[in-house]
Formats: sequence, structure tokens, C-alpha cells
Amino acid sequence: MNMTYIENQTNPPRKLLGIDYGTKRIGLAVSASDGSMAFPLVVIENRRLEDSAQEIKRICEEKDGVVDVVMGESKNFKGEDNIVMGEVRQFAELLRAKGLNVIFEPEIMSTIQAERIQGQKANIDASAAAVILQSYLERIKKQSKKDEQEINGTEETLEDIEHRKYSENTRPGHEE
Repeated sequence: MNMTYIENQTNPPRKLLGIDYGTKRIGLAVSASDGSMAFPLVVIENRRLEDSAQEIKRICEEKDGVVDVVMGESKNFKGEDNIVMGEVRQFAELLRAKGLNVIFEPEIMSTIQAERIQGQKANIDASAAAVILQSYLERIKKQSKKDEQEINGTEETLEDIEHRKYSENTRPGHEE
């Protein structure tokens, strides 16, 4: 398993690239630099694996030197690899050879999720990449809160405590 800056929290957040790999098209998404949200970016044609990997490397360099890539790990309803996963893993190795850190995020039917959000559109694969990337960001955020709770020995995070104190101080009839 690859440890990334978000997972081990040793470096400040920076942009991530999300990938929805398809044999014909590859959808790309980018995160906000604070790691809060994912946004559809572009769809590229998948003509040859090496050419597509090179194009993604170029896009990463243009997007503030992105080095961390989150790829959808395509599974069926039984949790088994879909038929395309062999090619996905091969593509991930090409990206790694180009200096990119590839992280797999489990995904099932991200394109259908994207269609429910935006409808059938030309850049649906980029939206599916955003769904994958957002799923990763939310999972890491949730894990961070859990880790913070374990470190502090409390069920409440600092954010929870601040919210509770604010709520208590703004109740009607509360006097300072």
C-alpha cells in the first residue's frame, strides 16, 4: 500500500488528480489545493497506454506539479476485480514509472453516479473521476478525524468541541 501525504499527514495538502480509466476514454478530475473538493477536469482519448500516461504526466505538471493520482479500482458487486482491472494496473505502473504516486480507490459504477448528478453529457468520464476522487478525499478526512480522536483519547474532535461550545453559547436565554 502506498502511503501518501494525506494518509500519513507529514506534508501539507496539495492538489490530487483523479482518474476514471476506460479503454476508450480516460476521465480526469482535480482536487482543490486544500483537499476539500474534487472537480471534473477533462476527458482524454485512450489510444495507447504509453501515450495516455505521457499526456496525464503533462497535465499533472501543468496543474501545479501534481504527483499524487487517485485511480478508480473497478470492482463488481461481489467486490471482485472487473475485467478491465488488468489494464488499469498496467496503466498505473506506467504512471508510476513517470514519477507519479498512484493510489487506488475502490469504486463501483462511478459513471452511473456521475450521470445521476449531471445527466448524460460529453464530459461524463471527468465527472466520474471527480466522484472517485471525492470518495477518496472523504474517506481520508473521516480517517483523519478518527485518528485525531484516538490521539486525544476522546470521541469528540477539536472541531466537534468548538461546535458544541458555540451551540451552547448561542442558545436562546444563554447569558454570558
